[in-house]
Amino acid sequence: MKKVIAAMNMTLDGFCDHTSGVPDEEVHQHYADLLRSADTALYGRITYQLMEFWRTVLENPTGDKAMDDFAVAIDNTPKIVFSRTLQNVDWKSAKLASQDLEKEVLELKQQSGAPVFVCSPSLIVALTKLNLIDEYQLCIHPVIAGSGLPLFKNISEKITLKLIKTKTFSGGAVILYYEPIAEKTTNG
Repeated sequence: MKKVIAAMNMTLDGFCDHTSGVPDEEVHQHYADLLRSADTALYGRITYQLMEFWRTVLENPTGDKAMDDFAVAIDNTPKIVFSRTLQNVDWKSAKLASQDLEKEVLELKQQSGAPVFVCSPSLIVALTKLNLIDEYQLCIHPVIAGSGLPLFKNISEKITLKLIKTKTFSGGAVILYYEPIAEKTTNG
C-alpha cells in the first residue's frame, strides 16, 4: 500500500504562503530529492499554477544548482491536478484528476510503490478530514508572517499526531515528521 504524505512549507505562525518562507539551497535540494522519491504529487489548481513557474526555470536555468535541480525533479514527477475550473493541463507530467479526491486517493493507496505527496493546502485539509493522510512533513521556516493562508483552515476536530523524526537545515528551517494517532474510543 502506498503512503499518502502531506508535504508543506509554512511559517512559524502556521501560514503556508509560498512567498513567506526562506527556501535556501539545502531546502530546495531536500524537496528535489523528495519529488524524485515520489510516485505522484497531488495539486489543487492554485498550487499547480504556482508550480508552473518551475517550467520557466527548466527552459531558462538560473545557474543555481539547487533551483535548477528542483525544476528538473518537479518536471519529471507525475502530477494529478484537482480542479473544478481547469479543462486541461499542458505540462507533460501532469493530468487532471478523473475522479473525486477521495476515490482517486483511495485508488492510489491500494497500489504498491513509492509515496504519494499531497502538495496543496486545500488538498491537505480535505484529506485530513477524510483521514487519508499517513504522514505530515511540515517544514517550518524561521519566519513569522503575521498573516496569510493558515494550513489547517477549517479543521474543526482535534487530531492527535505522533512526532516520528525531525530534520534541521542550517538556515534554520526544521521539518517535523508526524503520523496521525488513531483515537481510541471507549464505551462508558
